[in-house]
Order: sequence, then C-alpha cells, then structure tokens
Amino acid sequence: MHAKAPRQADVEGYSRRPSTLEWLNRYGTALFLVLMCLFFLAQNPHFFSLRNIANILADVSIYGVIAVGMTFVIITGGVDLAVGATLALASICAAWAVSLSGWALGPDWLVALAVSVLVGTCVGLIHGKITTWLGVPAFITTLGGMTVWRGATLLVNDGGPVSDFSEGLRWWGTGSLLRLPVPVVVFALVALAGLVVQRYTRFGRQVYAVGGNPEAARLSGVDVKRIETAVYVIIGSLSGLAGFLLMARLNSAEAVGGTGYELRVIASVVIGGASLAGGVGGIGGTLLGALLIGVLSNGLVMMGVNAYYQQIVIGVIIVLAVAFDTYAKKRIG
Repeated sequence: MHAKAPRQADVEGYSRRPSTLEWLNRYGTALFLVLMCLFFLAQNPHFFSLRNIANILADVSIYGVIAVGMTFVIITGGVDLAVGATLALASICAAWAVSLSGWALGPDWLVALAVSVLVGTCVGLIHGKITTWLGVPAFITTLGGMTVWRGATLLVNDGGPVSDFSEGLRWWGTGSLLRLPVPVVVFALVALAGLVVQRYTRFGRQVYAVGGNPEAARLSGVDVKRIETAVYVIIGSLSGLAGFLLMARLNSAEAVGGTGYELRVIASVVIGGASLAGGVGGIGGTLLGALLIGVLSNGLVMMGVNAYYQQIVIGVIIVLAVAFDTYAKKRIG
C-alpha cells in the first residue's frame, strides 16, 4: 500500500516564503519611515532631539485623530473631503460659545470640547444621511460640504478669529501629561480605541464587510446604510475633537483652520496601506502613514525646503503609494 502523496497546495502552503513584493507591500511604509528618519538625521543632528520629536508628535496628533476616523470611512469604500472645513467650523463655534458663555455653563474647556465635538458629529451625520438616503456619492457630498462648511465658518464670526482662551483650555493644546504633550496622549487614546473597535467588535467586522462587498454584507443581515452613516458620524466627531485640540494649541480659532488637512489625512490612510476601493486598511497602518507625513514635513522644514514643495512631495507620495498598492495586488493575486 503506497503512502498518499501530499497535495502540491499543502507543500506550497507549508514551505512558501513571502516574495519580495509581498514583503514590501506589508512592511514598505515602516521601512520607508526608518530610512527617512536616518536621512534627516544625517542632514541635521538635532532631528532626533526630544524637543523636535515632541513637535513632530504634536503636529501629527491633530490630523492623526481625524485619520483614525478616515480609516473607517475608506475601508467602507467612502471618503470625506470636508474634514478640514468641519474642523474649522467646529472650532470656531466652540470658541464663539466660550466667548459668550464664559464660565456660566461650566469650565470653558468643557464647553469648548462639547460644542466642538457636537458640531462635528452633526456635520458627519448630515454627510452620512445624504450619502445613504439620497444616494449621492460620498465624494460629491463631502466635496460640496467642504465649501458649505467653510462658508458657514466665515459667517460665525464674520470671518474673524476668536482667541485669548483661558489657561485651562490652552492646557489641552500646550500642556503635558505623563511627560508627553496632551494632544499626543489624546491621539494615542483615540488610536487605541479605534484599534479595539476595528479588530475586536462586531461593528469593526461589519465595516470591513461593507467595504469588501456591500451587497453580500446586506444579504448577510448587515444594515449597510447604518454602518455607512456611522463611519461619517465617527469622522465628524473626531474632526470636532481635532478642532478643539488645534484651537487650544494655537490659542485661536480661525476660519482658515484645517486648510489642507484633507490631503494629510487621506495620505496617512492610503500610505498606511488602505485601499480606496474599500475593504482593506487598518489603524496600525494609518499610524505609520501619519508619522511618515509628519516626519517628512518636519524634516523638509529643518532642511529649509519651501512649504510649497512639501505639498508637491506629499502629493507625489500619495500617487506612488496607490500605484504600488494596485501593482502589488495584481502581481500577488
């Protein structure tokens, strides 16, 4: 009696090692981040100083908070182009409420936080309902929202800034906790919460199901419209939280706040490995993408590179990241 020969698939499954392309697709962002840090360190020995690292993390934390929400949105196959305008509207409304109420409704930082998150949540809910109820593509909904909410921001205080907040409010942007800048601690907590939701909850699994195949998810009993609406509510809330942190850090809320954040946030998620087609992505990759953008921006500034060129570089990196992701998926199969 002859021994049964193992199937080729079993042998391949046991012995096959990841190809170079698969390895780069999985770890390329982390490798690029390390190489960039080494390059900028060689250009300026102060790049790795504690003060500069704290500055990088503080900068990243503002748009990184929004990027956590954008991860969920992009996984469902959507996108939110209005995050910068949402941040500006939320922060100016919060600052305006504080200037009117003073301490009457409680500590001014609590009033500002509540108003900012509430405004962001309402904006996200509006985006979600327009996308799901009216069937308007998210790209169009949020593209229109980008101009609508920016215009609304200009109306709140006639286009002028609101500044000079109390020490308690400014602490959220400039203070430290556990020897770390407060915005960095908030970002870490938001990222941790997002990671837990993504990996260990039913909602997280449903987000991936909707992004992978909405019709199959619907036939499996997933309320697709509810999930799609929920991810826009999440990113709206986090945009409001980021607006609160930014106004506290700058000691001012301005109508131009958050300008260009759409690029940074989407870049963080896409460079982190998420697919714009939906169904692929993760908070861990987004964190790496956000850090990469922060390190790149900071390093170019320390090298004296014009800020306009920074936008060009970031834009090119986004295109290359998407192009490589598409190529890798076709080759890997």
